Amino acid sequence: MVGTVLLIEDEQNIMEAMRFLLSRDGWSVHTHGKGVNAVEKISQVGPDVVILDMMLPDCSGLEILKCLRGNSETKGLPVLMLTARGQQRDRKLAEKAGATRFMTKPFSNAELLQTVNDLANSAAKP
Repeated sequence: MVGTVLLIEDEQNIMEAMRFLLSRDGWSVHTHGKGVNAVEKISQVGPDVVILDMMLPDCSGLEILKCLRGNSETKGLPVLMLTARGQQRDRKLAEKAGATRFMTKPFSNAELLQTVNDLANSAAKP
């Protein structure tokens, strides 16, 4: 399945690399570089999958995720949480907040593509 991904990431080089990789795989990729207004951006774009950085400078990815899970329209939206810190504590916080999957940076291109495709396919099943 190929659809729309919204990438919320504040590191420009990571955002561009992921955008390129996903676009090349056929995904329509929208980007947002801040935590502020991220929930509104998600509503505007209506993505099939959100890739969300855990550590954003102005609003944490966990806060954004909690907002998504508290909204009936986005509570089932697949969210891949990214972080540069891979401690078990971070993983537990992301799971508790409602992350669908968790991935640490750096990651392989194949791992990213497989995860995004898996998330989209599992969300599309009845």
